[in-house]
Amino acid sequence: MEDFHGTTILMLRHKGQMAVCGDGQVTLQGTVVKSTAKKIRRLHQGKVLCGFAGATADALAIMERFENQLTQHNGHLTKAAVELAKSWRTDKSLRRLEAVMLACDARGMLLISGSGDVLEPDDWILSTGSGGNFALAAGRAMIRHSPGLSAAEIAQESLRIASEICVYTNDRLTLEVLDCEGDPAPGAVPTANPTS
Repeated sequence: MEDFHGTTILMLRHKGQMAVCGDGQVTLQGTVVKSTAKKIRRLHQGKVLCGFAGATADALAIMERFENQLTQHNGHLTKAAVELAKSWRTDKSLRRLEAVMLACDARGMLLISGSGDVLEPDDWILSTGSGGNFALAAGRAMIRHSPGLSAAEIAQESLRIASEICVYTNDRLTLEVLDCEGDPAPGAVPTANPTS
């Protein structure tokens, strides 16, 4: 049986806010089966935002496990992500799950995958899904050339642009925003819950 797939997610930090935006389309092979799916979730009493792309049931199962890891590690984003990635890669029951998750809190953002990846971006912007590269390019351009826009405005417009290009992405968007702790220095690399 084929899996239902959901895309596209964009996460960025701009002007003291983290914004996560996702489209609503879920496909089964070449057919749109849902256009209003919610692929963004608030976890750990609303302090962590997550978005997923990939097989829908797999992503929801991974998100539930991530919530458990956040609880076990008192909301420490990096520790929870590393433990999730380790179990995702080594546990036979999880290894076949096909999804990619983006997660952020007020301090940092991460991409987490089933191949054991836990990646921080160099420039405070991440994307995943079939329209991810289109959204990422649009987001970077707006951050550089339209600095007056808010994080939410950039995230939403980036997804709209991706939906005009990618057939697996639509313009029925879900947006969540978190206020950040402090402003990073220009060019600073994100740090999710530093251990110092």
